[in-house]
Amino acid sequence: MTDVRPMQIGELAERTGLSIRTLRHYDEIGLLRPSARSEGGFRLYTADDESRLLLIRRMKPLGYSLEQMGELLAVVDGLTEAPDDSALVARLADIRDEAHRRREDLRRQLAAADEFVSQLEAR
Repeated sequence: MTDVRPMQIGELAERTGLSIRTLRHYDEIGLLRPSARSEGGFRLYTADDESRLLLIRRMKPLGYSLEQMGELLAVVDGLTEAPDDSALVARLADIRDEAHRRREDLRRQLAAADEFVSQLEAR
């Protein structure tokens, strides 16, 4: 992400593996707004926007809702402005704990799926 020139939506979609439709939806609901617009009205994204989008994308496999994603981003943004805000620090810790629980649930599901596939291959 050393590229400093802004990206249009198609390039960001390609770089992150998400669809243009998804990016437009995220803009519409305020989850990921472009940093700027071109003279022609095209959405322009920065490397920071790409990093934010990758954070969102990493939440998807853990089953977070769009609302929960927005809450996490609000906490992250708040901590950028006020890193010592104890309420935000505590909320981030809660979100982190929940992410660990969700990851563990996925690990157990994957182990069960591996056992199932092994049983099928043994036949």
